[in-house]
Amino acid sequence: MRLDVGVGLGERRPGGGGEAAAADDTSAQAVPMGGPGSERTGRCSVEPGDMSQQLSESPQSVPKMKRSFYAARDLYKYRHSYPNHKESRQPNEYRNLRFYLNKIPMVPDGFYIEEILTKWRGDYDQLESNHTYIQWLFPLREQGLNFYAQELTQDEIKEFQYTREAKRRFMAAYSLMLDFYGIRLLDKTGTVARAPNWQDRFQHLNESPHNYLRITRILKSLGELGYEALKAPLVRLLLEESLLHATLPSMQHSALEYYVYTVRQPAARRRLLRFARLHYRPAHAFLWGPRPKRRGGGGPAGGGGGDDEDDGDGGGAGSSGIRAPAPTPEPRRRAAGGADDDCSRRPSSPSLLAGLESEGEEGAGWDHHAGGGPVRMELASGR
Repeated sequence: MRLDVGVGLGERRPGGGGEAAAADDTSAQAVPMGGPGSERTGRCSVEPGDMSQQLSESPQSVPKMKRSFYAARDLYKYRHSYPNHKESRQPNEYRNLRFYLNKIPMVPDGFYIEEILTKWRGDYDQLESNHTYIQWLFPLREQGLNFYAQELTQDEIKEFQYTREAKRRFMAAYSLMLDFYGIRLLDKTGTVARAPNWQDRFQHLNESPHNYLRITRILKSLGELGYEALKAPLVRLLLEESLLHATLPSMQHSALEYYVYTVRQPAARRRLLRFARLHYRPAHAFLWGPRPKRRGGGGPAGGGGGDDEDDGDGGGAGSSGIRAPAPTPEPRRRAAGGADDDCSRRPSSPSLLAGLESEGEEGAGWDHHAGGGPVRMELASGR
């Protein structure tokens, strides 16, 4: 069964819900809007050109964006470490750790990690055309399309985090992929900036949406293996390039619908959403995060007045204070009137979507960062 939910949403395919069955990744993301060619997204064909410019010049002609319940549910489960997930009863072979220790090759291609790190850097054709290495370089606790790759387990994650050699190679793999995308990793804290060849690589990114799926996987894997602090600087840079500088217009929807919501620390996630809200055009069409409170008149739910940066209720991954419910089972959700097979319908329970994304205490402030220089975020202490 294939389910297209509105414009720019993920696809539900056999073998998993939400993001769980896309090529190169476990996330089925939107084919991005805009970009050098006309891309088919959901039911609407988006004409070529700079989507940021189109949004600001003629908002009436832009297809209405919708949120994806399946993306929200998938990322909710990820941020909460897969509640109710049962690990395999088969003996844990630690294949991901052994791969990173250069003891076994990746399957089915037979490359060892050291060969990939030393010979593939700068070989952009290889990194683009090979579709099996990404599951080995960035393992997750969920199954991707390369069934030879093994899911991470809690025990393997602990062993990985205590193994210096594996951690060193993992950071090298992260740097390898950033270089492929035209980004430099400047230090161990996660500071990132444009690489010297960023224009060529960004142009390639705008034309290859399957790499957006890979980026989601990379962000998830960073969090699983103990590098949560590295996510926010990368997401911030991608938001800047897609929203502020319009150098990655095709990535705009993926950055907002997926990348931001891989960040597990609520305060860091809110800072990213506030930045995105400030630069999104048209501003009234911003769908992510909580709705801003009305000045002096209280929010939609009767909250006190506040400025446009305050977190109100009803919207998403901000500080509404509503605890996220467990994902609703499919039969029960349908019985309650949730999203069904009619792909023209938006999920009929906005409160459920908001609940899946709403969590956390009040966030710290955030800083403006304009320009293509290094991005470094000081993260507030999370849960």
